Amino acid sequence: MLKNRQNTAAAYLFLTPFFLSTGIFFFYAFARAVYYSFSDFNLFNTPRLIGFKPYADVLSDPLFQRALANSLIFAVVVTTLQTIFSLLMAVALNNKIKGMGFFRSAWYMPSITSSVVITLIFLWLFQRRGIANYLITQFQAYLPYFLSVVGLFIAAQVIQVLLERARKLPAGWFDPALAAVSALIAVAVTIILSFTGVIGVRDVPPFDFQYFADAWFSLGGVQVLSIPLLVIIIQNTFTTVPTLMLFFLAGLQNIPGALYEAADIDGATPVEKLMNVTVPMLRPVTFYVITVGLIGTMQMFDQVAVIGDAAPQSTLITLAYYVYTNTFKAGAAPVNLAAAAGIILALIILVMVFIQRKFFVTSEAQ
Repeated sequence: MLKNRQNTAAAYLFLTPFFLSTGIFFFYAFARAVYYSFSDFNLFNTPRLIGFKPYADVLSDPLFQRALANSLIFAVVVTTLQTIFSLLMAVALNNKIKGMGFFRSAWYMPSITSSVVITLIFLWLFQRRGIANYLITQFQAYLPYFLSVVGLFIAAQVIQVLLERARKLPAGWFDPALAAVSALIAVAVTIILSFTGVIGVRDVPPFDFQYFADAWFSLGGVQVLSIPLLVIIIQNTFTTVPTLMLFFLAGLQNIPGALYEAADIDGATPVEKLMNVTVPMLRPVTFYVITVGLIGTMQMFDQVAVIGDAAPQSTLITLAYYVYTNTFKAGAAPVNLAAAAGIILALIILVMVFIQRKFFVTSEAQ
């Protein structure tokens, strides 16, 4: 009995730093934020309770409304993309072939790189004279070659499939052996057309698009998604997919191989096995991945902070950045508004997770 008490005391002793840090930096900080959200606090005055006025001011602020819209669109788009791509990547890297360990490590590298460094790289890539505009310019210049290869490939593939079927042989439109022959024919004929002068490189002006300008995708006259935010979506998806892939990869290890063997006996295609075996068996993992993705994307801050004044504020501002800017404004900062926005952000995340847990997962995942 005494030994058990000693073990319990030792366990609590080791947990004390965790309890202290959680109590101070989470519970106490959250309680202070709730208190400030109902006060007139501005960093320099003595807080005085004023009721729900800070929440009313925040909800009526056009910049907050834009930040809320940007955060919701960013969260939904990025979470969807990273969930789909991480699952497909995990399925691809789950095969037992030589050198797969190297490819798993290579795919994971973006996740261990600093998000600040990745953001700076993307800023360089999407400058007016950056790599993105350069590649688009080259694509426009070499478009005749691209169209020639694609057109000849399709024509050769169709002809081969029709000839095989005319000989009463089974041939699919995506047969890999026929596709390899079609690709060789398309490349060879394109080279001949190039040497004979039938096709050539076009003289096009440099593609000059400003990715961090005030440009939007609109729907019914409503600004939905800005181009700068789209760049951040691409970057965030690129850096988060490898991490989430590991969760799916771990889940794939626990799927019984007998299920895939039964699917093979039934003649299921790879797509059918993915949709009818893999996806249903990974529901608990999918719930976790989506939950982590929603929480992380709704709190997105560092990329916007690094880009800063390189793009108009309304195109990139998120709820987390709105809280930051209102807290650290020069002079008497409206901390009460920042606190109210922070509480609203926390409530939105809680509602998202609750809805997902309540309606989109099975009882096994709960």
